[in-house]
Amino acid sequence: MVRVLKTAVVAVTALVAVAAASLPLTAARAEEPVTVFAAASLKESIEQIAAAWKQAGGTEVRLSLAGSSALARQIEQGAPADLFISADLKWMDHLEKAGQIKADTRINLLGNRIVLVAPMGSSVTTTIAPGFPLASLLGNERLAMANVDAVPAGSYGKAALESLGVWESVRDKVAQAENVRAALLLVSRGEVPLGIVYETDARVDPSVKILDRFPEASHPAIVYPAALTTESENLHATDFLAYLQGTDAHAIFTAAGFTVLAKTN
Repeated sequence: MVRVLKTAVVAVTALVAVAAASLPLTAARAEEPVTVFAAASLKESIEQIAAAWKQAGGTEVRLSLAGSSALARQIEQGAPADLFISADLKWMDHLEKAGQIKADTRINLLGNRIVLVAPMGSSVTTTIAPGFPLASLLGNERLAMANVDAVPAGSYGKAALESLGVWESVRDKVAQAENVRAALLLVSRGEVPLGIVYETDARVDPSVKILDRFPEASHPAIVYPAALTTESENLHATDFLAYLQGTDAHAIFTAAGFTVLAKTN
C-alpha cells in the first residue's frame, strides 16, 4: 500500500510539474504581438488603429510597412507575419496561389484613389483628361511614381497614364521610388515638380497639394485585400482582423480618405 501511494504521489507531482512548466509558454503565446505586414500607404491609419486596439484591451501590434510587392516576397520567403494587407489584388493573389495565406480569411478591406500632386508652393494647374499636357508640365524635370512594374501605386498610375494616352510622352521622365511614400517624399521635398500617389497619402502631407484626381475608369479598381498567413499561430490575429472591420477602424479609415469595402462588424 505504501509503495502504491508513493507511486501515485510521484505521478501526480510529475503531472503538476509538466502543467506548471507549460503555463509560461501558453501565457507567452497568448500575449505575443500580432505582426502585420501592411502597404506603406496605410501607415497613419494602421498605426492609429493598432493604438486603439491596444487601448481597448488588445495585444500589441507589430507593424512592418513597405511596398506590397516587397512584403509579399518577404512572406513567401518565410518572414513571420500574422496578417498581410496589400494595396492591390495582384500580390494577395500571388500569395494565395503559393499557399501562403488562409484563403477563408481573405477580405477586400478598403478602396482608394490616385491623384496628381505638386509641392504646396507650385503654381502648376491642370485637369486630368485624355491627352492632358503632362510632359509639357514637367518640362525637363521628372515625375515621381512608385515602381511601375512592382508596386501597386505605380502600376495603377502607369495604367491610368496609358489609358489617357499620356504614358509614352513621360515614360522616360519617371523617377521610380521603392514605394508610394518614397514617391510622395520626392514631391514634398521639391525634388520633382509632380508625382502620382494615393489620395490618402497626399492628405497626410501638408507640403503637397492635389492638382486633380485620375478618373476611376482610367485604371483598375484600387482594392486593399487583407488575410491571415498560413504560418500564423497567433490567437489574437483573427481578432485583430475582425477589429479592422469594426466601427472604430471604419471611422479611422474613412477620416483618412479610404473607402471601406468590408462589411462593418
